[in-house]
Amino acid sequence: MTSKTSLTRSGWAIIVLCATALVLGGCGRKGPLDLPPTASNTAPTATGDTETERASQPSLFNPSYGSDAAPAASKGTKKPFILDPILNSN
Repeated sequence: MTSKTSLTRSGWAIIVLCATALVLGGCGRKGPLDLPPTASNTAPTATGDTETERASQPSLFNPSYGSDAAPAASKGTKKPFILDPILNSN
């Protein structure tokens, strides 16, 4: 008598392939990227670039830029939504 829940060869193959992918996905070193062999190890020096000057410039990596500016558009009228009675019940 055989069980209907036993794994076949293809089932075991899928499990082994998934486990192998997870194990190989974790391989590698944690840390910064390696420099090319021709690159120098000295960091470029900033020429008069201060922290306040950098904060005043727009940047993708500067979340505080424009936070004190006025909103670009005025607030519109509220449109009714089907879930309003449920969401607004206090």
